[in-house]
Amino acid sequence: MGYRMALAGLDALSGQKAVDEEVVAIVENDACGVDAVQLLSGCTFGKGNLVFRDYGKSVYTFYSRKTGKSIRVVWRDPQAPGEVAEDRAARVDWILNAPEQNLVRIQAVHIDAPPRARIHESILCNQCGESVMSTRIRLLGEQQVCIPCWEQSNTAPSV
Repeated sequence: MGYRMALAGLDALSGQKAVDEEVVAIVENDACGVDAVQLLSGCTFGKGNLVFRDYGKSVYTFYSRKTGKSIRVVWRDPQAPGEVAEDRAARVDWILNAPEQNLVRIQAVHIDAPPRARIHESILCNQCGESVMSTRIRLLGEQQVCIPCWEQSNTAPSV
């Protein structure tokens, strides 16, 4: 599913693949199809051009920084023919070979340009000593701590 959705979205954006942040993918689930989006589009969390929105929907939006064009790809949840529906390998083969219009709906949409990735300072947690992105630091009294240390201190029973 993710493979076909990513191909459809990229084809609609003229086949662009991100080397850096030229393409942004906004994914609305955290299922395995997002792996295909990363592989085919070049959009990754590490580069900051993969945006996750936890909506639980099989929907991916691709945005081109070069053209300002954005495409929303929606999985249609097509019904495989009866003999294919119960056989996983046959269903995969059917998905890989079915006409695109039977599998996905592609819409041109307008979205504001997503912000470019930002690099934040790292700070050492005063409790565990591990490096933490400055935007994720929590204050525990006067100490700067990471989220796990902060949560542990806030859930520990008082003595």
